[in-house]
Amino acid sequence: MVDNNKDTSSGNVTKTIPPDVETVTDADEAIEIATPVEDAPKVEKKATGAHKDEDEPTGAKAIALKIVTGSGLISVLSVVAALIFGAILIAAANAEVQAAAVSGNIGKFFSTVGKVIGSAYYALFQGAIVNPDAHNFAAFIAPLFDSLKVATPLIFMGLGLAVGFRSALFNIGGQGQIIVGGIFASYVGFAFDLPPVIHLIAAIIAAVIGGMLWGFIPGILKAKTGANEVIVTIMLNSIALLLISWVLAQPAFQRPGENRPLTPAMHDNAIYPIIRIGEIQLSVAFFLAIAAVILTWWLLERSTLGFKLRATGLNPDAAKSAGINASMMSVWALMISGGFAGLAASSAVLIPATGMASGVASSYGFDAIMVALLGRSKPLGTFLSALLLGALRSGGYLMQATTSTPIDVVSVIQAVVVMFIAAPPFIRALFRLPDPEKLALRKAAKEVA
Repeated sequence: MVDNNKDTSSGNVTKTIPPDVETVTDADEAIEIATPVEDAPKVEKKATGAHKDEDEPTGAKAIALKIVTGSGLISVLSVVAALIFGAILIAAANAEVQAAAVSGNIGKFFSTVGKVIGSAYYALFQGAIVNPDAHNFAAFIAPLFDSLKVATPLIFMGLGLAVGFRSALFNIGGQGQIIVGGIFASYVGFAFDLPPVIHLIAAIIAAVIGGMLWGFIPGILKAKTGANEVIVTIMLNSIALLLISWVLAQPAFQRPGENRPLTPAMHDNAIYPIIRIGEIQLSVAFFLAIAAVILTWWLLERSTLGFKLRATGLNPDAAKSAGINASMMSVWALMISGGFAGLAASSAVLIPATGMASGVASSYGFDAIMVALLGRSKPLGTFLSALLLGALRSGGYLMQATTSTPIDVVSVIQAVVVMFIAAPPFIRALFRLPDPEKLALRKAAKEVA
């Protein structure tokens, strides 16, 4: 039993536990715990949550603090910083700016720099979002729909890589998965004559199966042998490039009367319908991409499989302790990633009056890495970042045509965005944002005090 003896000289209460009482320590002797009486109410208030730090921000200030310390703002500011860096490149590469710099006229130099950068980014906006010089409303918003068309494969591929990233798997094999998915989709698209809708669905399913099969290979190798998925997927990209060259040389995949390596055109029933309103054109594949965003959110945030994937990505050892087969999660993650790559291939292959060529994958597999990183591997973020990169690419062509700005500037901007995203401390220092880790440590220190 416990004797409560009060020390009147110190004002403390001493609780003494006899030696015959079992304690959590290895010692069999008594443990004395001394707690000042005047401190007891304070401890109780903290334990019950009644204590509140008067300096803790509330209301609008708390919301603003949450925004400036969040990862979403880092992505936005990374884009802003990349555009500023791109403006410097545009000015430096322009002949007029160079001539103005040599002339020594400071006023002329800065006015020329402003004019060159303004005209270049205006052309980028005009080709990516809306065209203020258009003669009607359809032509006014047509550039936006062109950007959506370019962004559609990036949405699919970005979602696939996001699933892999959330599972702690770095899938570099998007190029190969798109190629194999395109081979499957194109063959079903031109070699069969199926009823409408059914033919399109069959071709889409074939694309997904092709991508999943190519994603299964690195997944099962990692699960069974521990092979690094980065190395395996890079090697599979090279194999896929050789595979498509061989496939396009086969008689069944050759277009009659065509010397180029190109498949026959897709059957009319196997192409994505195109919505046309005046000068506006948008493939139904974009709406499928929106559905894929919703499906990915449900998969990662609401399904049992998604929980297992995220748990494995956060801590494989803890996931194993909880009874999750971490090896099989690697297989599932890479297969799902490959399936989304197949959908990206279908949006690039199942289009009117064309066939599949050796460049079907373009650079989607690598661009999607930027999309997933910029979107923080979240479905909505990935969708928005794909729209951004699609707009940059779509507007870059007009910028090059009207202002003689190299299209490579757009590629540099994309690369700089990824570089800045990978260095949040640099962006926080550049824009003088508070460090969330330091704020958390400061808050913890206040709570302890």
